[in-house]
Amino acid sequence: MLSYCTNVHPAQDLDGIVAQLDTYAAVIRKRLDVDLLGVGLWLAADVASALATDAGARSRLARELSARGLGVQTLNAFPYGGFHDAVVKHAVYVPQWTDPRRVAYTRDCLTVLADLLHPDAEYGSISTLPLAWREPWSRADDDRAVAAFDEVVVHARRLSDHGGRPLRLAVEPEPGCVLDTVADAVSWLSGRVDAEHVGVCLDTCHLAVSFADPGAEVRRIHAAGLDVVKVQASAALHVDQPRDPDARRALADFCEPRYLHQVRERSATGEVLAADDLDDALAELPGEGPWRVHFHVPLHARPRAPLTSTTDVLTDAVAALATSGRPLPHVEVETYTWTVLPDADHVDLADGIADELRWARTEVAA
Repeated sequence: MLSYCTNVHPAQDLDGIVAQLDTYAAVIRKRLDVDLLGVGLWLAADVASALATDAGARSRLARELSARGLGVQTLNAFPYGGFHDAVVKHAVYVPQWTDPRRVAYTRDCLTVLADLLHPDAEYGSISTLPLAWREPWSRADDDRAVAAFDEVVVHARRLSDHGGRPLRLAVEPEPGCVLDTVADAVSWLSGRVDAEHVGVCLDTCHLAVSFADPGAEVRRIHAAGLDVVKVQASAALHVDQPRDPDARRALADFCEPRYLHQVRERSATGEVLAADDLDDALAELPGEGPWRVHFHVPLHARPRAPLTSTTDVLTDAVAALATSGRPLPHVEVETYTWTVLPDADHVDLADGIADELRWARTEVAA
């Protein structure tokens, strides 16, 4: 079941979520002319808490989803709240995995997912942040994070046993975080977590930004005894010659105040240089090698030349997973940046998401 992530829509309560389903998800399903559309729900912490403590509300949400031909197999529990504030930036990494609020939020999301899981789903998945932003972080923080994962896994195991289907966490490496790359995530998770209930979320925009080889990273994950629990189908911006004036003008259009847009430059020697945001990169990076920018761009739409997108990283990653001999993970299209695109004022959101999902059904799901 191909899903799209609803973190592109703000929601503060159950009524707001249902309104979003009517305004967007149900409309998208009809435009795609499919009987069932997957939705990867994002629930802000207050909404998740309210649903987790009210079985009747969970039952209502399950009915509302079913009535609209929508199915849930995955949740996005990376942003805790305020994901559509005027400025998000580093706040998206708070609370980190040493904070009891992160444990409570993830437990709540597991409780909700257990009651929303579509009958066709073999398991449920929840993507989560890669521990924290990279600093400050200490060895003591490592120990506290391991204890936090252990606590959440106990809850996941209990719900899995009761419902008969596994519920699994998917840790999502992201540039600039403690677990910056897939290699970092594999190194940290191996031997620390229960691999039956914790694996990797492969966000292919993040993968592209790190200039990693998709096939090699899939093999790295599997060689460590871990699973790719979830793929977030996404694409980054790519520019071959960042010093070119046309390229710099095109990139400047993507500088915006809400989200963090980490940039990596690959030098002629293979070294990867880093900037924590796009405006910093334009001011500080030498621009002598190609750039990858953490800006989730719609999968079906080509950025204005000389910019391109990294959909090849996405398709290569899915191809590697398809030939790995392992069960295929959940796939969720996650383009949360529609409202901050340079041409956002001219986009019909339901049409745009439907077009993107059509592309993904052909290029990814098949």
